[in-house]
Amino acid sequence: MKTLLLAAVAAAFLVPAAAQAQDTTSDGSRKFGIDPYVGVMGGYEGFESDPGHGIPYNAPGNRLKGGLVEGVAGVNVPLGSFFVGVEGNAAKGFSGDVDWEYGVHGRAGVRAGETGLVYGKVGYQWVNFDRYGPNSGDYGRISYGIGGEFGPSAVGLDGLVKKEGVRFRAEISTRGDFETVRPMAGVIAHF
Repeated sequence: MKTLLLAAVAAAFLVPAAAQAQDTTSDGSRKFGIDPYVGVMGGYEGFESDPGHGIPYNAPGNRLKGGLVEGVAGVNVPLGSFFVGVEGNAAKGFSGDVDWEYGVHGRAGVRAGETGLVYGKVGYQWVNFDRYGPNSGDYGRISYGIGGEFGPSAVGLDGLVKKEGVRFRAEISTRGDFETVRPMAGVIAHF
């Protein structure tokens, strides 16, 4: 009876410790819970130049494009090897025709290796153009894309940070019926 009681007490202490050890992945992030993040990205967006198409509908020779600096904030909900989440963004054009962009997207994906995430996203994105003046309207369309994130250790930069809370991100997205192309890259900090 004493042996059974000692085994039960030992199990009561060991089971929660084992469960606690398995609540994180090999990169130190949580397997389950809430994973908030913020980031800064840069890139380019080119809009369709075919007359009568695009965002907004184009006149001949009206090729809209521009360089962007973007801030993103969101939250992932890890589900073991998978995750779902939501992300908001705001971008400022620094060259070309884009003044501001903003949007919100849902994301879903899988973990890749020790530090990576591969995902797809869909949402809605608005854009305002410098070319149309300070009081011009915002043009919105459904937006979708694919992307990935990876930690510094994935590219041999193990000493850069102590924890894989910082990841590099690259993604490409489009709007409507492939009316734009928008490659972006940047740094994301997970908390």
